[in-house]
Amino acid sequence: MKEDLESIRKRLDDIDRSILKALAERQGLVKEVSSYKLENNAGIRDMEREEKLLNKIRDLATEVGLDRYYAEHLFREIITNSVRFQTHSLVDHQNESNGNHIRVSYQGTDGAYSHLAAIRHFSERFDHVDSYGYDTFQEAAKAVKEGHVDYAVLPIENTTAGSINDTYDIIADPNVHIIGEEIIKVVHCLLAVEQVEVSKIRRILSHPKAIEQCTNFLTKLPRCTVESYLDTAISAKKVLEDGDISQAAIAGAHAADHYGLQVIAHDIANQKENYTRFIIAAKEKVVVDPQIPAKTSLIMVTSHKEGSLVECLNVLHKRGINICKLESRPRINEPFRYSFYVDIEANLANPNTELAINELQNEAEELKVLGSYAKQLQ
Repeated sequence: MKEDLESIRKRLDDIDRSILKALAERQGLVKEVSSYKLENNAGIRDMEREEKLLNKIRDLATEVGLDRYYAEHLFREIITNSVRFQTHSLVDHQNESNGNHIRVSYQGTDGAYSHLAAIRHFSERFDHVDSYGYDTFQEAAKAVKEGHVDYAVLPIENTTAGSINDTYDIIADPNVHIIGEEIIKVVHCLLAVEQVEVSKIRRILSHPKAIEQCTNFLTKLPRCTVESYLDTAISAKKVLEDGDISQAAIAGAHAADHYGLQVIAHDIANQKENYTRFIIAAKEKVVVDPQIPAKTSLIMVTSHKEGSLVECLNVLHKRGINICKLESRPRINEPFRYSFYVDIEANLANPNTELAINELQNEAEELKVLGSYAKQLQ
């Protein structure tokens, strides 16, 4: 019976390989479609074409005995990835990006979530992506300002831990602009040098935020010492270097692949829907084509009088512009004064947005546009 099961699994592996090859071939055709659209100034999305494709997929699924909902869900993901690629390609094309070779900075080391976000954002569009890890967010941003790299990938908010304050302080710098975003699902795992029982682990290492997000799991291990490290990937690297089977790290499965570690517990975070949003920072702003759904990020300082913040927000309301994030931060050397960081679902290329920004400049004491950039499709 064991041999029969292994034979079936072998056929499954072969089919999985064929599926991946077919997806890679399809993505190659998407790149051809994207190039054609760029050369002929054609629109990215053809909603009629997408709906016809999904109707065809649902019918074909029924024909071959596959669940229609399952098939449609899969192809919606495939379409989303196609639109994402074409969106980024159009932004690159219109802003004359740096050819096929780019340099990217991030905080941490290879295998960190920031490293994963950098690879996810750039690798499909560029032949060569050189990524450089730095000890701090400030150093990663400084590398952009000094021209050592083209872009920095910085985490700005997490659905469990909230905002990353250091990044908000960094983007207030007039020499740094937001030109994109990347949202990564964070799946924390427990990594060890061998497949051992979790009960045998005596020391766990990770970044303080990762530890904070896994407290429910950690409280079930009273005999463990939990220690903070600079980064999740550095923790994984430390576990590998020490070679101690009683030691483990909290990091992503991609870190386990990178360092050759074993996942001994999967998805251990308190909240299963755990996402981190990263911003892509550069020295120069980008222009986003009006057809692309976009976000625009602002820093605003209101006057110190009753209702001043409401007056500013009403400017956006009257223009029909949705605010998707509002965050306050203390102003340096100005006790009890605050800057407001605002993300709006709007494109600076839209005349309505431009009018709203002009009106905001009249209402606010200070206003800085941090950048207008393509919104990540969900």
